[in-house]
Amino acid sequence: MAENIVLEHFGMNCGATALPGEIDFNFRIKAKVGKDYILKISRPGEDDDYLDFQQKLLLYIADNGENLIAPKVVSDLQENVITTITDAHGKSRKVRLLTWVSGRLWSTVNPQLDDLRKSLGEHCGKLTKALQGFDHPQAHREFDWDIAQSLWTKNHLNLFKGKEKDLILFYQQTFEALQKSYSKLRKGVVHNDANDNNIIVSDALIHPHVVTTIDYGDSCHTQVINDLAVACAYGIMGHNNPLEASLSIVKGYHEQYALTEGEIEHLYWCIAMRLVISVTKSAINKIKEPDNAYLQISERPAWELLMKWKEISPEFALFSFRQACGFSVHPDSGKFEKWAAQNRFSLTDLFPTVDKNKVHHLDLSVSSKWIGHREEFNDLEFFQFKIDRLQKEYPDRILAGGYLEPRPLYTSTEYDKVGNSGPESRTIHLGIDFWLPEKTPVHALFDGEVVIAVNDAGDKEYGGLLILRHELDGFGLYSLYGHLTVASVSSKKVGQRINKGECIGHLGNYPENGNWVSHLHFQLMHSLLDNKKDFPGVTYPKQKEVWQGLCPDPNLLFKLKELAQKQETTNQELIDYRRKHLGKSLSLQYKNPIKIVRGEAQYLLDQYGQKYLDTVNNVAHVGHENYKVVKAGQEQMALLNTNSRYLHDQINILAQELLQTLPQALNVVHFVNSGSEANELAMRMVKAATGLKDIIASEVGYHGNTNMCIDISSYKFDGKGGKGAPEHTHIIPLPDAFRGKYRGFDSGSKYAEEVQLQIDAIHKKNRKPAAFIIEPIISCGGQIELPNGFLDKAYDYVRRAGGLCISDEVQVGCGRMGKTFWGFQLYDVVPDIITMGKPLGNGHPLAAVVCTQEVAEKFANGMEYFNTFGGNPVSCAIGSAVLQTVKNEGLRKNAQLVGEFLKVELKALAEEFPIIGDVRGQGLFLGIELVDSKKNPLPDQTDYLVDRMKDHHVLMSIDGPDHNVLKIKPPLVFTQENARELLCYLKKILAEDFMKSWVD
Repeated sequence: MAENIVLEHFGMNCGATALPGEIDFNFRIKAKVGKDYILKISRPGEDDDYLDFQQKLLLYIADNGENLIAPKVVSDLQENVITTITDAHGKSRKVRLLTWVSGRLWSTVNPQLDDLRKSLGEHCGKLTKALQGFDHPQAHREFDWDIAQSLWTKNHLNLFKGKEKDLILFYQQTFEALQKSYSKLRKGVVHNDANDNNIIVSDALIHPHVVTTIDYGDSCHTQVINDLAVACAYGIMGHNNPLEASLSIVKGYHEQYALTEGEIEHLYWCIAMRLVISVTKSAINKIKEPDNAYLQISERPAWELLMKWKEISPEFALFSFRQACGFSVHPDSGKFEKWAAQNRFSLTDLFPTVDKNKVHHLDLSVSSKWIGHREEFNDLEFFQFKIDRLQKEYPDRILAGGYLEPRPLYTSTEYDKVGNSGPESRTIHLGIDFWLPEKTPVHALFDGEVVIAVNDAGDKEYGGLLILRHELDGFGLYSLYGHLTVASVSSKKVGQRINKGECIGHLGNYPENGNWVSHLHFQLMHSLLDNKKDFPGVTYPKQKEVWQGLCPDPNLLFKLKELAQKQETTNQELIDYRRKHLGKSLSLQYKNPIKIVRGEAQYLLDQYGQKYLDTVNNVAHVGHENYKVVKAGQEQMALLNTNSRYLHDQINILAQELLQTLPQALNVVHFVNSGSEANELAMRMVKAATGLKDIIASEVGYHGNTNMCIDISSYKFDGKGGKGAPEHTHIIPLPDAFRGKYRGFDSGSKYAEEVQLQIDAIHKKNRKPAAFIIEPIISCGGQIELPNGFLDKAYDYVRRAGGLCISDEVQVGCGRMGKTFWGFQLYDVVPDIITMGKPLGNGHPLAAVVCTQEVAEKFANGMEYFNTFGGNPVSCAIGSAVLQTVKNEGLRKNAQLVGEFLKVELKALAEEFPIIGDVRGQGLFLGIELVDSKKNPLPDQTDYLVDRMKDHHVLMSIDGPDHNVLKIKPPLVFTQENARELLCYLKKILAEDFMKSWVD
């Protein structure tokens, strides 16, 4: 039918495809020649004026919407913009043809990120601006989807029960109470229906943007803010933090069509009422048209959003909207700052019994060296000792600081949450801490009234808490006093008047003051939000700007230069300096690099205190800044550090710890400083022991950055800037059973024959092989497990030819394999030399070469080997602590259990997402290779995945000659819960549009 209509009335041969719609019957028209269109066929009896309204609105946009993409009206053969037809039942229907705007529906786009939502706000703002001056009688019709008329929903409360009914009633009653101010807001004709099936998004899979909105059937004359509310209501569905998701839409809209402060005050409630309309409509439609799925399509996400919306403080939402639009977060901010500039308070006003008016800034930030290790700042007795000692250094000053300080001190997970981009923790401190002895009296700075008095001993947040409200010079202000004694707060009652200078409490101490040593947390607030019994003293980094506007700097009262806010060095400034003054080949991870200032076990922390789950740092073998390892190094460094020419227990202890993990044949140790140096020394040993130079190595192998190591590293000399294999280096194909020269389970013997071929080639030059070096799992090659039967045969061929066998364990050693302590043990072979590095020092420069007695004897040929730092007492103490930690804390077993769990789950994920072509590795040394259906590598998708995982606070990295392998080699303290988190975000991002684009 649709095809015939278009041919008869518009003169076009076409194909037609039905589209969903609430009122009209819609069809996509693909003309045989020319553009695509959308055909809209009305229901019988449709109001002619209503259709005229829509067409004239589109014509108005075409004339006034500069740089605005919108469907255009197409006239029929008689130049009519509305065509009348008679259907098969003899009923009259109206037909309209509009140009088709290509792109994707918002509902099909994944992910929907901030820049996309901002473009939605921008488009809606441009459209509202373009419609200024347009009017039509139908724009003023009675319309259920007009938020201004939304109180009709009160007549259908009977359709709901329990919590759902209470929720709807709450919003209806509040919206009704706001009608006086709401009715005075600006009005105009707006689109009013930017829902997820009416928004057209560009086809770009990375950084898409909104092209246009379609379907103008819901357009009406109403409060302008309602249009933004509609866009927000649909644009933030499905997000863990809908308020955060809305802010980019609000910002984009405001940039194109400036909102007033009064309009912003109603936005939270308008969003809620649009959702109330939606769920009410769905409830009605389930009765009227139970089989029409389209009418109910938004019911579940609308209810989910409505419930999440209720959990958000309306005031906090308002302040967030104001901040997004560039207004001061709180209207009183300017008044307070002006007043504070004209008034100055002394510390003795706050602490009259403490004769000190100066402070020493105490840095408790995430990058502070003073707070030390996590184990130390969690030890309150030791923390108090450090405070006391610091106070003795500055006897005439109060220790103070903390405003907007990102702190790692808040180790409780009670306030942790999962945001729109992964886990978030509260780290940003909102007040100033004054560190003073317990029982120190605290006095009011100005007249006030008690509004909150909490005397809960051991309260995690504050212990004894007092909040006062003050009426100052034409504005209100709250002051908060945390960590008081319970007794001093118990005497205060809500509503009690407090005079300036009056003692309001005394400082408490652990445990009654909230699990802290004695100090005062002093904070100012412009609003209590919805708090009746408490108030946050710490917030999330993403909300810092809003809370900064809500909780002004208390130092504005005291004006202490030591507490003045300092301008932090930006990441871009750090990048610019590196580019200018550090080595030009020094690279950074990620398109938007992150600054890391602290490590904790399997996590890295940025300058804001936000944690990143580290899945790639095998250097921090037993966990970042492992306390036992750190202490071992500190204690030995404080005692002695010198070279190995002197007798010392530590070098023997470490050697003994190492040899206990190795076969008896490997029993001579040489200590060095890095994996590169270890492999360099191994090459010297080989030449001394055999008198030969020819080395056999693997394609894409990497063995270090010294000259000799580069000469045997195909990863370097066959890569960018390389010049190919040197004369005495012989490369076998990468023994990759998945995508290599030989494939499958039985490929090991074929790759071993490649070793023999290189031996033959060396023989043809009248030389013999000196050694064969390979990693048990080839890291830079893409976490390649050596095929079954390969290594034992390759070792046999090399030894028959007179060469030595070297196992490079720099990446895989020290228990990471789980099943075995060393990688070579996976294959039931014993090398002549093994080299180790990264994990042995847990980040400290420590490495070793272990060889047989025979090799050691030949190496000791009269030329002394001496290493200034190799085997020094500090390094050895650290290495011993690492090995002892692996053994005593069962980390090898943990690597096996967690690694097996992860490997099984990753293979299950590969069933769901065929882009995962191979999952391989052992223990906590795994690789995930991304390929298309023909096993072609997908480096772009791999790069995208790693960057998106970083956005969710999971750090990953890429390996492989085609840059398409995700490597997983975390600290051995990585848990099964960490593995689940990794899998969760991998699954989420693998489902995103760009990750699926390889199918096309």
